[in-house]
Amino acid sequence: MLKTFSLTDIGRKRSMNQDFVFSSENPVGNLPNLFIVADGMGGHNGGGFASSYAVDIIKQSIESSEAKDPEELFKSAIRAANLAVRTKASENSELIGMGTTAVLACVEGDTLHVCNVGDSRLYVANKDSIRQITVDHSYVEEMIKVGQLDRESARTHEHKNIITRAVGAEDTIESDYFKVKLKDGDIILMCSDGLSNMLADDELLVILKGGRDTVSRAEDLVKAANEAGGKDNIAVVVIEVLND
Repeated sequence: MLKTFSLTDIGRKRSMNQDFVFSSENPVGNLPNLFIVADGMGGHNGGGFASSYAVDIIKQSIESSEAKDPEELFKSAIRAANLAVRTKASENSELIGMGTTAVLACVEGDTLHVCNVGDSRLYVANKDSIRQITVDHSYVEEMIKVGQLDRESARTHEHKNIITRAVGAEDTIESDYFKVKLKDGDIILMCSDGLSNMLADDELLVILKGGRDTVSRAEDLVKAANEAGGKDNIAVVVIEVLND
């Protein structure tokens, strides 16, 4: 059984909210459930349109597909969204250059399926620890990989918002897939960088451990990100995994 809650917040510095979330504990196509976080980018209304439109296309792709393998469903849906976003941008000069991150998840029994593009993240936490499952597609992550930057410094680096992959950025797109075994009581956190850039992993864990339910955890995360500066839009999906 899953207990879930999701929300977005404009933050304290931005004039519009370009983050978008989708959460369904019920089946979507051949998936038993589906959760998505998308963080849009682009001038005018481009970013907000890109994130919501990409999520719509991802949902439609999964709903209409006869495939049953989550990895195949996720990657195919992201490719469809990439094509759709690029096509829309080519038809409207105000949308040129728009794009969005995307992190997708579904829970199938005790298995978590995850797919991502960009720097929106998925974590799995328990009472003792938190671990980031996704790997950011970002400039600073590339610097970390080659030893030019440590992870703590990356949170405040001047180029931390530069991503190396996005839905809509190129004609072709590559997404990463992860498969994780879950335990009873695990908490899944999906978020945009408006949360992860404001709070360190240990701060995320304290809030997730301290919340009385998924609603309070999500709301407390957003509140803490805003109190830390709220420099960007904030998107959060919290999923609690419980044995039936």
